[in-house]
Amino acid sequence: MIFKIYQILIFCLFCSNICFSQLGNQGKYPNYFGFQVRTIFPTQFIGEKALTISNESFSTTITQKMGYSFGATVRAGLTELIAFETGINFTQRYFSLDMVHEDSSLVGTNEFGFIQYDIPINALIYIKFTDEFYMNASFGLALGYKPSSIGSITNVGGVHQFFNIGLVDINKKIGLDLNANLGFEYRTKKAGIYYIGGSARLPLGPLFGLISEYRNANYRLTAFGEVEGTYLSLDFKYFLPNFGGGGRYKPHGPIE
Repeated sequence: MIFKIYQILIFCLFCSNICFSQLGNQGKYPNYFGFQVRTIFPTQFIGEKALTISNESFSTTITQKMGYSFGATVRAGLTELIAFETGINFTQRYFSLDMVHEDSSLVGTNEFGFIQYDIPINALIYIKFTDEFYMNASFGLALGYKPSSIGSITNVGGVHQFFNIGLVDINKKIGLDLNANLGFEYRTKKAGIYYIGGSARLPLGPLFGLISEYRNANYRLTAFGEVEGTYLSLDFKYFLPNFGGGGRYKPHGPIE
């Protein structure tokens, strides 16, 4: 089901790119279609510490691990200095869980993955160094969709169990993030554009709510907290060569 949704979104993005291309062919500012791969770094790299929630002698610590993201992107030239960039991305995050029940001297570890789809909408500004090398910076919003909650069960022997649920409220499946990017790109006449840069993502709300519970027969201890989704990433992009009418390549970008 998730894969089908992603296919539909990619199809819509291709249709949007065709529309942008038609506009670009009529004007002086070219448009590009490309692909993106992103490495997501754990939150400890940017100062956000692991989250610990507790209730009496029971506690759970959740820590983000490295993740990844990939997708398609469309860049449409608006002026000589400004472009519009959007796309659709699939994001996979991983979290580790460390549970402790001190009264019973019980410990447990587990992990789960969390997926999200996002559509960034960024305004992009170029700085030209040479005909081939450019720097660009962008800022905007990213609309995120969280399709489902996640969960795990950890058995620690006998009747002792740890339950963890990453809960996505049905009314909070769609979220909004602040999105900033800075990078460099190398433009070739026939092979397209190669980009490397970094991104910062600051959600305007929690990624999901963490419900953690220790169970022993009819005895239960439950703790709750909200997990934030702030991260930094290393980005790689490739844009296909931009050919105009008659198969001629348009070598110039938004800055001449």
